[in-house]
Amino acid sequence: MANIMDYLDWRGDLSFESSEFNEVDNLILAQLVYVDFAGIVPKLGSGEKITLKEASSRFFETHDEKEILERVSMTKMAAFVMKKMAETRRFGEILLSDYVDDISDEEQSQFSVVCITLEDGSLFVSFCGTDSTIVGWREDFNMGYLAVTPGQLKAVDYLNQVVTPEYQVVRVGGHSKGGNLSVYASVNCKPEIQEKIVQVFSNDGPGVSKEVMESEAYQRMLPKITTILPEESIVGMLLEHQEDFKVVHSTQSGLQQHDAMSWEVLGNSFVYAEQMAAQSILLDKTMKAWLYQLEEEERKQIVETVFGMLEEAQIKTVDEFYHSRWKAVQEFMKAKSKLPAETQKVFTKALKLLWSEGNKAMKEQMKQAVAERNLKKV
Repeated sequence: MANIMDYLDWRGDLSFESSEFNEVDNLILAQLVYVDFAGIVPKLGSGEKITLKEASSRFFETHDEKEILERVSMTKMAAFVMKKMAETRRFGEILLSDYVDDISDEEQSQFSVVCITLEDGSLFVSFCGTDSTIVGWREDFNMGYLAVTPGQLKAVDYLNQVVTPEYQVVRVGGHSKGGNLSVYASVNCKPEIQEKIVQVFSNDGPGVSKEVMESEAYQRMLPKITTILPEESIVGMLLEHQEDFKVVHSTQSGLQQHDAMSWEVLGNSFVYAEQMAAQSILLDKTMKAWLYQLEEEERKQIVETVFGMLEEAQIKTVDEFYHSRWKAVQEFMKAKSKLPAETQKVFTKALKLLWSEGNKAMKEQMKQAVAERNLKKV
């Protein structure tokens, strides 16, 4: 089946004037921010912009295609999406600006974002999802116990800075954690900026906390939020969602469906499924029931312990873990053996709860399936 690369072949010759902005364009621009634009796209506040065509040319002057393909990260194809975009009428002359790439071990934050000005003068603010850094993954898990993360605060501040009077139409979007940042920033930015935002896209991004979801600000922005999830979504089902979401077909299965390159495209939209896969619903029920039975401090302790062990094993990226798997596991287990007795107790409690809730959710699902089957026989 076709994906966003095929879309660029089919519709790349169409300007935004002849074919208006659509949901597939959103996903493409959400992928673009995964490219390392350091030293290429002008920094935040510089007042300068660069065309995508020029940015792509400069990127491949210093980056080897073979080396990119050897990476483990599922976002590695973003550079090749950019290369194809640069060759199209639709995207070649779009302008990139205000690039930020800020990774802070101290803040446990991986924050990257870029502004994209389309030919009609509208602005797309593209927030980056989790990259291959362990600190980036840690920030995702921190959402399980923190009311607000450093990345979310940075996203609000960024949006307040870049949406200047020259922009009248603004879209905000991102993939994975970038989707969460897009929603959070749009809900919490200045009212005058909210009025300019016409749509917020979360592409398989985690939801928000109950506190955010129940706020008046979230309720005001809710009609503008578009959430798109693959059938077997895992990342996108985390935390809370009140908005309706669209379910897209993927050529992959399980966690690999998080890869936006696997989402099926037809014309100027995605190929949609009727509902989420049963296993995704089961996992969602299990994880939510599990998390809500753990105290906030216990959740924090679990996250800090796991990532502390990775840090002690000097594992800083997913690629490092993958390419030295056996050594990494050995170092990880060595660190685990040094845990205090109280921490071991929390881990044991968490695992027992997870097992219990998984069994309970599975039994409920089987009971429901039997009831539906009997109903069809009547």
